[in-house]
Amino acid sequence: MGIEDLGKKAGDFARENADKANEALHSEQAEGISDRILDGAADLANKVTGGKFADRVEETRANLDKQVGNE
Repeated sequence: MGIEDLGKKAGDFARENADKANEALHSEQAEGISDRILDGAADLANKVTGGKFADRVEETRANLDKQVGNE
């Protein structure tokens, strides 16, 4: 099986399971996990920058949070 075959199978799998993936991405569980990850990333960004870009960090965090989970 070549790399092209793997790519085709991955694409087929993604198309066949798009609804399930979308449900999982917008679930309560995904919301909790994404909140923890986004909070950690925002905290790290603020720590590294000394809070200099805190407003931008929070805006970016909020925009990303809208894309994952159910809130």
